Amino acid sequence: MSHSSSENRYLHALRSLAANPRKILIYMNSAHLLNWLPDEAFLRLLWKARFGINLNLRAPQTFNEKMQWLKLYDRDPLHTVMVDKYAVKAYVSPLIGAEHVIPTLGVWTDPEAIDFSVLPDRFVLKCNHTSGEGLILCRDKSRLNREKAVLDLKKALKDDYYYTYREWPYKDVPRKIIAEPYMEDHRAVSLGLDTLPVYKFFCFEGEPRIIQSIQNDKMSNETIDYFDPTWKLLPFRQNYPNSSEPTVRPQTLDAMLIMARKLSAGFHFLRVDLYEINGEIFFSEFTFFSDAGFAPFDPPEWNDTLGSWIQVP
Repeated sequence: MSHSSSENRYLHALRSLAANPRKILIYMNSAHLLNWLPDEAFLRLLWKARFGINLNLRAPQTFNEKMQWLKLYDRDPLHTVMVDKYAVKAYVSPLIGAEHVIPTLGVWTDPEAIDFSVLPDRFVLKCNHTSGEGLILCRDKSRLNREKAVLDLKKALKDDYYYTYREWPYKDVPRKIIAEPYMEDHRAVSLGLDTLPVYKFFCFEGEPRIIQSIQNDKMSNETIDYFDPTWKLLPFRQNYPNSSEPTVRPQTLDAMLIMARKLSAGFHFLRVDLYEINGEIFFSEFTFFSDAGFAPFDPPEWNDTLGSWIQVP
Protein backbone atom coordinates (compact mmCIF):
# COMPACT_ATOMS: atom_id res chain seq x y z
CA MET A 1 0.00 0.00 0.00
CA SER A 2 1.36 3.42 -0.96
CA HIS A 3 1.95 6.19 1.56
CA SER A 4 -0.86 8.35 0.10
CA SER A 5 -3.42 5.55 0.07
CA SER A 6 -2.55 4.68 3.66
CA GLU A 7 -2.86 8.36 4.63
CA ASN A 8 -6.25 8.59 2.88
CA ARG A 9 -7.48 5.54 4.73
CA TYR A 10 -6.60 7.06 8.10
CA LEU A 11 -8.15 10.42 7.13
CA HIS A 12 -11.35 8.62 6.14
CA ALA A 13 -11.40 6.84 9.51
CA LEU A 14 -10.88 10.13 11.37
CA ARG A 15 -13.68 11.84 9.44
CA SER A 16 -15.97 8.89 10.21
CA LEU A 17 -15.18 9.21 13.93
CA ALA A 18 -15.64 12.98 13.92
CA ALA A 19 -19.07 12.61 12.28
CA ASN A 20 -20.23 10.24 15.00
CA PRO A 21 -19.19 11.03 18.60
CA ARG A 22 -20.47 7.63 19.72
CA LYS A 23 -17.81 5.99 17.58
CA ILE A 24 -15.15 8.09 19.33
CA LEU A 25 -16.27 6.83 22.71
CA ILE A 26 -16.40 3.20 21.57
CA TYR A 27 -12.93 3.57 20.05
CA MET A 28 -11.57 5.13 23.27
CA ASN A 29 -12.94 2.19 25.22
CA SER A 30 -11.37 -0.36 22.88
CA ALA A 31 -8.05 1.49 23.25
CA HIS A 32 -8.37 1.40 27.08
CA LEU A 33 -8.42 5.20 27.29
CA LEU A 34 -11.40 5.10 29.68
CA ASN A 35 -9.93 2.76 32.29
CA TRP A 36 -9.69 5.61 34.81
CA LEU A 37 -13.47 6.06 34.98
CA PRO A 38 -15.39 4.57 37.95
CA ASP A 39 -17.56 1.60 36.99
CA GLU A 40 -20.94 3.35 37.16
CA ALA A 41 -19.81 6.40 35.20
CA PHE A 42 -18.20 4.15 32.59
CA LEU A 43 -21.29 1.97 32.17
CA ARG A 44 -23.59 4.99 31.87
CA LEU A 45 -21.30 6.53 29.25
CA LEU A 46 -20.88 3.36 27.18
CA TRP A 47 -24.61 2.59 27.40
CA LYS A 48 -25.46 6.03 26.04
CA ALA A 49 -22.91 5.56 23.25
CA ARG A 50 -24.19 2.11 22.30
CA PHE A 51 -27.95 2.59 22.59
CA GLY A 52 -28.51 6.36 22.47
CA ILE A 53 -30.54 6.40 25.71
CA ASN A 54 -29.73 6.81 29.39
CA LEU A 55 -29.05 3.70 31.49
CA ASN A 56 -31.88 3.07 33.96
CA LEU A 57 -30.28 1.88 37.20
CA ARG A 58 -32.94 3.23 39.56
CA ALA A 59 -35.61 0.85 38.24
CA PRO A 60 -34.04 -1.43 35.58
CA GLN A 61 -36.53 -3.36 33.48
CA THR A 62 -34.78 -5.10 30.60
CA PHE A 63 -32.32 -7.98 30.71
CA ASN A 64 -29.46 -5.78 29.55
CA GLU A 65 -30.25 -3.06 32.10
CA LYS A 66 -30.32 -5.61 34.89
CA MET A 67 -26.96 -6.99 33.78
CA GLN A 68 -25.49 -3.53 34.47
CA TRP A 69 -27.29 -3.31 37.83
CA LEU A 70 -25.90 -6.69 38.88
CA LYS A 71 -22.36 -5.62 37.89
CA LEU A 72 -22.58 -2.66 40.26
CA TYR A 73 -24.59 -3.98 43.20
CA ASP A 74 -24.31 -7.79 43.38
CA ARG A 75 -20.69 -8.31 44.41
CA ASP A 76 -19.85 -11.55 46.17
CA PRO A 77 -16.12 -12.51 46.19
CA LEU A 78 -17.22 -16.06 45.29
CA HIS A 79 -18.01 -14.77 41.79
CA THR A 80 -14.28 -14.29 41.12
CA VAL A 81 -13.63 -17.97 41.91
CA MET A 82 -16.54 -19.00 39.70
CA VAL A 83 -15.31 -17.15 36.60
CA ASP A 84 -11.72 -18.40 37.04
CA LYS A 85 -11.48 -21.28 34.54
CA TYR A 86 -8.90 -23.00 36.76
CA ALA A 87 -10.27 -22.40 40.28
CA VAL A 88 -13.87 -23.14 39.25
CA LYS A 89 -13.05 -26.81 38.73
CA ALA A 90 -12.49 -27.31 42.45
CA TYR A 91 -15.71 -25.36 43.12
CA VAL A 92 -18.02 -27.42 40.87
CA SER A 93 -16.49 -30.88 41.41
CA PRO A 94 -18.16 -31.47 44.82
CA LEU A 95 -21.46 -30.17 43.44
CA ILE A 96 -21.77 -32.21 40.24
CA GLY A 97 -18.98 -34.80 40.46
CA ALA A 98 -15.40 -34.66 39.21
CA GLU A 99 -16.35 -36.92 36.28
CA HIS A 100 -18.17 -33.93 34.74
CA VAL A 101 -15.10 -31.68 34.87
CA ILE A 102 -12.55 -31.68 32.04
CA PRO A 103 -9.14 -32.68 33.52
CA THR A 104 -6.27 -30.21 33.75
CA LEU A 105 -3.05 -31.43 32.11
CA GLY A 106 -0.89 -28.56 33.31
CA VAL A 107 -0.96 -25.04 34.69
CA TRP A 108 1.57 -22.22 34.24
CA THR A 109 1.92 -18.50 34.92
CA ASP A 110 4.52 -17.99 32.16
CA PRO A 111 3.95 -19.26 28.59
CA GLU A 112 7.71 -19.71 28.21
CA ALA A 113 7.55 -22.40 30.91
CA ILE A 114 5.17 -24.67 28.97
CA ASP A 115 6.82 -28.01 28.28
CA PHE A 116 5.16 -29.03 25.03
CA SER A 117 7.00 -32.37 25.06
CA VAL A 118 4.85 -33.67 27.94
CA LEU A 119 1.56 -32.66 26.35
CA PRO A 120 -0.38 -35.20 24.24
CA ASP A 121 -0.63 -34.94 20.47
CA ARG A 122 -3.95 -33.09 20.77
CA PHE A 123 -4.68 -30.57 23.53
CA VAL A 124 -6.11 -27.16 24.37
CA LEU A 125 -4.30 -24.21 25.94
CA LYS A 126 -6.25 -21.29 27.35
CA CYS A 127 -6.05 -18.47 29.84
CA ASN A 128 -8.17 -18.69 32.97
CA HIS A 129 -9.34 -15.06 32.97
CA THR A 130 -10.50 -14.29 29.42
CA SER A 131 -13.23 -15.28 26.97
CA GLY A 132 -11.39 -16.95 24.11
CA GLU A 133 -8.38 -14.63 23.90
CA GLY A 134 -5.23 -16.75 23.57
CA LEU A 135 -7.19 -19.96 23.00
CA ILE A 136 -5.00 -22.62 21.32
CA LEU A 137 -6.78 -25.64 19.81
CA CYS A 138 -4.05 -28.11 18.90
CA ARG A 139 -5.21 -31.04 16.78
CA ASP A 140 -1.70 -32.12 15.75
CA LYS A 141 1.27 -31.16 17.93
CA SER A 142 3.74 -31.76 15.11
CA ARG A 143 2.14 -28.92 13.15
CA LEU A 144 1.78 -26.46 16.04
CA ASN A 145 3.62 -23.16 15.71
CA ARG A 146 4.87 -23.08 19.29
CA GLU A 147 6.49 -19.65 19.04
CA LYS A 148 3.21 -18.10 17.86
CA ALA A 149 1.27 -19.97 20.55
CA VAL A 150 3.55 -18.56 23.24
CA LEU A 151 3.25 -15.04 21.83
CA ASP A 152 -0.56 -15.31 21.67
CA LEU A 153 -0.70 -16.49 25.26
CA LYS A 154 1.62 -13.72 26.44
CA LYS A 155 -0.63 -11.16 24.80
CA ALA A 156 -3.76 -12.71 26.33
CA LEU A 157 -2.23 -12.74 29.83
CA LYS A 158 -1.73 -8.98 29.59
CA ASP A 159 -5.36 -8.40 28.63
CA ASP A 160 -7.48 -7.09 31.51
CA TYR A 161 -10.89 -8.46 30.59
CA TYR A 162 -12.54 -6.46 33.39
CA TYR A 163 -12.02 -3.08 31.73
CA THR A 164 -13.87 -3.88 28.49
CA TYR A 165 -17.35 -3.91 30.06
CA ARG A 166 -16.54 -3.66 33.79
CA GLU A 167 -17.39 -7.28 34.53
CA TRP A 168 -15.81 -6.98 37.96
CA PRO A 169 -15.42 -10.73 38.84
CA TYR A 170 -12.59 -10.99 36.28
CA LYS A 171 -10.61 -8.12 37.81
CA ASP A 172 -8.85 -10.13 40.52
CA VAL A 173 -8.52 -13.54 38.85
CA PRO A 174 -4.88 -14.72 39.36
CA ARG A 175 -3.76 -15.16 35.77
CA LYS A 176 -2.76 -18.62 34.61
CA ILE A 177 -2.53 -20.76 31.50
CA ILE A 178 -4.10 -24.20 31.66
CA ALA A 179 -3.81 -27.20 29.37
CA GLU A 180 -6.68 -29.61 28.86
CA PRO A 181 -7.26 -32.68 26.66
CA TYR A 182 -8.68 -31.94 23.22
CA MET A 183 -12.27 -33.16 23.56
CA GLU A 184 -14.14 -34.40 20.50
CA ASP A 185 -17.76 -35.44 20.13
CA HIS A 186 -18.48 -38.09 17.51
CA ARG A 187 -21.89 -36.68 16.63
CA ALA A 188 -20.47 -33.16 16.17
CA VAL A 189 -17.78 -34.56 13.86
CA SER A 190 -20.42 -36.39 11.80
CA LEU A 191 -22.32 -33.10 11.41
CA GLY A 192 -19.20 -31.37 10.12
CA LEU A 193 -18.87 -28.96 13.05
CA ASP A 194 -15.47 -27.36 13.62
CA THR A 195 -15.67 -27.23 17.43
CA LEU A 196 -17.69 -28.77 20.24
CA PRO A 197 -21.30 -27.58 20.39
CA VAL A 198 -21.87 -25.75 23.66
CA TYR A 199 -25.18 -25.41 25.50
CA LYS A 200 -25.50 -22.28 27.63
CA PHE A 201 -28.29 -22.37 30.19
CA PHE A 202 -29.67 -18.95 31.13
CA CYS A 203 -30.74 -19.46 34.73
CA PHE A 204 -33.00 -16.92 36.40
CA GLU A 205 -33.34 -17.07 40.18
CA GLY A 206 -32.04 -20.64 40.04
CA GLU A 207 -34.28 -21.83 37.21
CA PRO A 208 -32.98 -22.57 33.66
CA ARG A 209 -35.42 -20.90 31.27
CA ILE A 210 -33.44 -20.32 28.06
CA ILE A 211 -30.89 -22.58 26.36
CA GLN A 212 -28.42 -20.96 24.00
CA SER A 213 -27.18 -23.59 21.54
CA ILE A 214 -23.92 -22.59 19.84
CA GLN A 215 -22.37 -24.34 16.87
CA ASN A 216 -18.82 -23.62 15.64
CA ASP A 217 -18.15 -21.58 18.77
CA LYS A 218 -15.67 -18.68 18.24
CA MET A 219 -15.27 -19.55 14.55
CA SER A 220 -16.14 -17.37 11.56
CA ASN A 221 -19.19 -19.56 10.81
CA GLU A 222 -20.60 -19.47 14.38
CA THR A 223 -24.37 -19.75 14.75
CA ILE A 224 -26.57 -19.39 17.83
CA ASP A 225 -30.10 -20.64 18.43
CA TYR A 226 -32.29 -20.18 21.50
CA PHE A 227 -34.60 -22.82 22.97
CA ASP A 228 -36.89 -23.18 25.95
CA PRO A 229 -36.34 -26.09 28.39
CA THR A 230 -38.54 -28.40 26.26
CA TRP A 231 -36.26 -27.70 23.28
CA LYS A 232 -38.80 -25.50 21.52
CA LEU A 233 -37.02 -23.07 19.17
CA LEU A 234 -37.49 -19.46 20.25
CA PRO A 235 -37.81 -16.71 17.61
CA PHE A 236 -35.03 -14.31 18.52
CA ARG A 237 -31.33 -13.71 17.98
CA GLN A 238 -28.51 -11.54 19.28
CA ASN A 239 -24.94 -11.25 17.99
CA TYR A 240 -24.87 -14.19 15.57
CA PRO A 241 -27.19 -15.63 12.93
CA ASN A 242 -29.46 -18.52 13.69
CA SER A 243 -28.46 -21.87 12.20
CA SER A 244 -29.78 -22.64 8.72
CA GLU A 245 -30.12 -26.30 9.72
CA PRO A 246 -32.18 -27.77 12.58
CA THR A 247 -30.12 -27.92 15.78
CA VAL A 248 -30.00 -31.41 17.26
CA ARG A 249 -31.44 -31.73 20.78
CA PRO A 250 -28.75 -32.95 23.20
CA GLN A 251 -29.31 -36.52 24.35
CA THR A 252 -28.63 -35.53 27.96
CA LEU A 253 -30.88 -32.44 28.03
CA ASP A 254 -32.90 -33.52 31.08
CA ALA A 255 -29.75 -34.22 33.09
CA MET A 256 -28.24 -30.92 31.91
CA LEU A 257 -31.28 -29.03 33.20
CA ILE A 258 -30.94 -30.69 36.60
CA MET A 259 -27.24 -29.80 36.71
CA ALA A 260 -27.86 -26.19 35.65
CA ARG A 261 -30.58 -25.83 38.29
CA LYS A 262 -28.25 -27.12 41.00
CA LEU A 263 -25.33 -24.91 40.00
CA SER A 264 -27.39 -21.73 39.65
CA ALA A 265 -29.32 -21.98 42.93
CA GLY A 266 -29.08 -18.76 44.91
CA PHE A 267 -28.10 -16.44 42.05
CA HIS A 268 -30.28 -13.76 40.43
CA PHE A 269 -28.82 -14.67 37.05
CA LEU A 270 -26.17 -17.20 36.12
CA ARG A 271 -25.34 -18.69 32.75
CA VAL A 272 -24.19 -22.28 33.11
CA ASP A 273 -22.28 -23.52 30.05
CA LEU A 274 -22.16 -27.26 29.43
CA TYR A 275 -20.87 -29.66 26.78
CA GLU A 276 -22.32 -32.99 25.69
CA ILE A 277 -19.41 -35.17 24.60
CA ASN A 278 -20.21 -38.69 23.39
CA GLY A 279 -23.25 -38.91 25.63
CA GLU A 280 -21.54 -37.46 28.73
CA ILE A 281 -21.99 -34.00 30.27
CA PHE A 282 -18.97 -31.80 30.92
CA PHE A 283 -18.88 -28.42 32.65
CA SER A 284 -17.53 -25.52 30.59
CA GLU A 285 -17.80 -22.26 32.54
CA PHE A 286 -20.00 -19.77 34.39
CA THR A 287 -20.96 -16.31 33.14
CA PHE A 288 -22.67 -13.74 35.35
CA PHE A 289 -23.31 -11.16 32.60
CA SER A 290 -24.20 -12.77 29.28
CA ASP A 291 -22.66 -10.73 26.44
CA ALA A 292 -21.85 -8.19 29.18
CA GLY A 293 -25.44 -6.96 28.85
CA PHE A 294 -24.60 -5.05 25.67
CA ALA A 295 -25.95 -7.35 22.93
CA PRO A 296 -29.24 -6.09 21.42
CA PHE A 297 -32.15 -8.51 21.09
CA ASP A 298 -33.92 -9.02 17.78
CA PRO A 299 -36.84 -8.58 18.19
CA PRO A 300 -36.33 -6.25 21.19
CA GLU A 301 -39.34 -7.55 23.17
CA TRP A 302 -37.19 -10.48 24.31
CA ASN A 303 -34.99 -8.05 26.20
CA ASP A 304 -38.06 -7.19 28.31
CA THR A 305 -39.15 -10.81 28.66
CA LEU A 306 -35.79 -12.04 29.97
CA GLY A 307 -35.49 -8.96 32.17
CA SER A 308 -38.81 -9.74 33.87
CA TRP A 309 -37.35 -13.04 35.10
CA ILE A 310 -34.59 -11.37 37.16
CA GLN A 311 -35.76 -10.13 40.56
CA VAL A 312 -33.47 -7.33 41.70
CA PRO A 313 -34.32 -5.17 44.75
